[in-house]
Amino acid sequence: MTHPPQKHRRRSIRLPGYDYAQPGAYFITVCTHNRACLFGEVVDGEMRLNDLGHIVKRCWLEIPTHFPHATLDAYVVMPNHVHGIIIITDHAGVGVGARNLSPLPSPSPPRSPSGATPFRTPSRTIGSMIRGFKIGVTKWARQHADIRTVWQRNYYEHIIRDESSLHRIRTYIAHNPSRWGQDHENPMRTDQKGPPQYP
Repeated sequence: MTHPPQKHRRRSIRLPGYDYAQPGAYFITVCTHNRACLFGEVVDGEMRLNDLGHIVKRCWLEIPTHFPHATLDAYVVMPNHVHGIIIITDHAGVGVGARNLSPLPSPSPPRSPSGATPFRTPSRTIGSMIRGFKIGVTKWARQHADIRTVWQRNYYEHIIRDESSLHRIRTYIAHNPSRWGQDHENPMRTDQKGPPQYP
C-alpha cells in the first residue's frame, strides 16, 4: 500500500538554509512523546524531579562535555518538556558576547565544484546536540524505567537575537514551574486553545 508523499512528509521546523553550527545563542524546547508527564510533577509552583527527571537534568548538563564549543545558560526540566538556552562559540572558543547574541557571520569556507557553500560538520550543530541528549535519556529510560518512547520527533528552537530577548527568555524559563497551571504543554490545562506560545 502506497501513501501520498505530500500527506506523510514531515514538515521541517528548522529555518531553511540556516547553518545551526554557527556561533550564536539558541532557545530550545524538547517535549515528550504525546506530552506525557514522565519527569516528575510541579508541587506548589516548584518542579520535583523523579528518577528519570534527574537523568534528563544530568544529560542536559553533560552537553558541553560532548560538545566543547557549546555552553549552557538558563534551563528547566518540566514534567513533560525541557527548556534551555545553548550558546555556540566559534572554533577559537570565542562566544558571541552579551551585546551581540545574534549568530556571527561565518568565515567563507571553500566552495564546492557546484558553487554551493558547504555547512560545517553536522556534529557541531544544535541538532546533533539535541539528538545526543535525547539518545542518552532514552537509553536510560529503556533500561531502568521500561519506557520505550520518551521524546516527540523534532524540537523547537528560536535564535536569540539580542540581550533583551535573552533576558525575556531567561525570565520565562525561571518562572515556568510557577506558571505550570497555565502552561500550554500541561495536559491538565483547561484552556487548550491555540498552539504553545514561547517567548
